Amino acid sequence: MTIKVALIIGTGPGISLSFAKALIAAGYAVAVASRDVTKLKPLADSIGAHAFSVDASAVDDIQTLFTRVDQALGEPEVVLFNPSARVKGDILSLDPQKVSDAVHITAIGAFATAQAASKRMIPKNHGAIFFTGATASVKGFAGSAAFAMGKFAVRGLAQSLARELSPQGIHVAHFVIDGSVKSDPAHDAMTADAIAQTYMAILNQPKAAWTWELEIRSKNETF
Repeated sequence: MTIKVALIIGTGPGISLSFAKALIAAGYAVAVASRDVTKLKPLADSIGAHAFSVDASAVDDIQTLFTRVDQALGEPEVVLFNPSARVKGDILSLDPQKVSDAVHITAIGAFATAQAASKRMIPKNHGAIFFTGATASVKGFAGSAAFAMGKFAVRGLAQSLARELSPQGIHVAHFVIDGSVKSDPAHDAMTADAIAQTYMAILNQPKAAWTWELEIRSKNETF
């Protein structure tokens, strides 16, 4: 029996780890990747995932990651891109190079991930490519121009890919996480585990009723 494989890029003790746990519970072999594999390995071991290193700012490194996952587990049919970079400051104080680097990690990293995933999914007419967004994906805040630039770009990428790839059987979805993620679920706070269950719900949607974008917030979050 063929094992279903998932790849999560930008994994830490939050949404990505919770999604990995949910995928493993659903029978997936899960590869998790981040820049610091030393910190990642204990997290991966604790849930039965496979840890890989990746520099999300380097297109070549992302491509190599996919090849390594192919060889170790098989081609992924579910891919989540989670990384982003923040550079805060007013327009006069921002360092253009730091802004460029931040946008590169967030947007070009997402593009390189989607391209590598598509190469594997298109021949099979099957797969899912997910992107973790934020309030900044749809609303730019003062002093946070660089973050909004990157997140807006990822949203545009996801929207374009949804139109391009859906007819080929590939489900593209962008999740706007509108609010802060809490560790304590008290008072219906938005937790990583709750968000992961929503990701799984979108993953399991029938093809006749696919969602390309979803805003997620707790019932107590203003918007």
